[in-house]
Amino acid sequence: MSALEKSMHLGRLPSRPPLPGSGGSQSGAKMRMGPGRKRDFSPVPWSQYFESMEDVEVENETGKDTFRVYKSGSEGPVLLLLHGGGHSALSWAVFTAAIISRVQCRIVALDLRGHGETKVRNSEDLSAETMAKDVGNVVEAMYGDLPPPIMLIGHSMGGAIAVHTASSNLVPSLLGLCMIDVVEGTAMDALNSMQNFLRGRPKTFKSLENAIEWSVKSGQIRNLESARVSMVGQVKQCEGITSPEGSKSIVEGIIEEEEEDEEGSESVNKRKKEDDMETKKDHPYTWRIELAKTEKYWDGWFRGLSNLFLSCPIPKLLLLAGVDRLDKDLTIGQMQGKFQMQVLPQCGHAVHEDAPDKVAEAVATFLIRHRFAEPIGGFQCVFPGC
Repeated sequence: MSALEKSMHLGRLPSRPPLPGSGGSQSGAKMRMGPGRKRDFSPVPWSQYFESMEDVEVENETGKDTFRVYKSGSEGPVLLLLHGGGHSALSWAVFTAAIISRVQCRIVALDLRGHGETKVRNSEDLSAETMAKDVGNVVEAMYGDLPPPIMLIGHSMGGAIAVHTASSNLVPSLLGLCMIDVVEGTAMDALNSMQNFLRGRPKTFKSLENAIEWSVKSGQIRNLESARVSMVGQVKQCEGITSPEGSKSIVEGIIEEEEEDEEGSESVNKRKKEDDMETKKDHPYTWRIELAKTEKYWDGWFRGLSNLFLSCPIPKLLLLAGVDRLDKDLTIGQMQGKFQMQVLPQCGHAVHEDAPDKVAEAVATFLIRHRFAEPIGGFQCVFPGC
């Protein structure tokens, strides 16, 4: 549910002023360029932000699953990053570059099951229990019985999975927990409108550039730099589409097969399949995961999340795009000092993409404050008031 709260709250957030450039900056969704200047929506490879990529094999009762991770850094605690629903580990790309330059840490950004380049036998099981177990299994596969100190950081759905992982003690070396823009109260309230939001998105895109442009202009990702690397993990080529010639032959083959069907349904089926293939020819990219089909798991991700978060006996950080997102339990917990909270205004729901430098600064300050990591590059902590 990467766009879950965005769909409910975007209209209440203040407009952001246009900012020039994109290098780690928070680009406005509809930033105006000077006369004759055109914005670059071309995709950027993961290697510009991460140092390496690895496919981690996990054995379970049904066989082997393969989880894609992107890594950076060689010293310090591991920041295990969990993305939101529909997104991928690439949504952490710009944040990774920002945090690595501030504190000594190691980054492991994980594609959760059903997302990105992760390949599992049952990609439709997106229950909180299963995905939390996945996180624990990946940690065990990577580090064995002696994992390094690990801080879980999750956005939206990934934030919920981070909490479920922590509360189930699936990461034995866990030292900290961070949720980004996910609160039980507002998430549960937004579930009723989620299907309408998903139906309002384009089903296909003509190109990666077209998908990136849509993500920025729609406000899903307000930072063009992040969108250029992140959207690659959200969309895929439509199956069976390799070239215009290939598409044509597929359509012709379908027509020939349909001619053998009963006359009553022949023309309808033929026309429908022709239309479907023509759509794919014109729009060869579609979403990697159909979020609408995961609805039965939404309640399980978020119900009881606030109390689970508060009950985790480790230092905790909550980053929000707006203070209005707090529910009653978290408001009381924050007043009691049970976790550190920071509000990053003028962001959409994808806070870590819209404002990667500010999120990196908040996380780096949290790590240094608790003596989990050492600052580098002259980074100066600015401790928030709450």
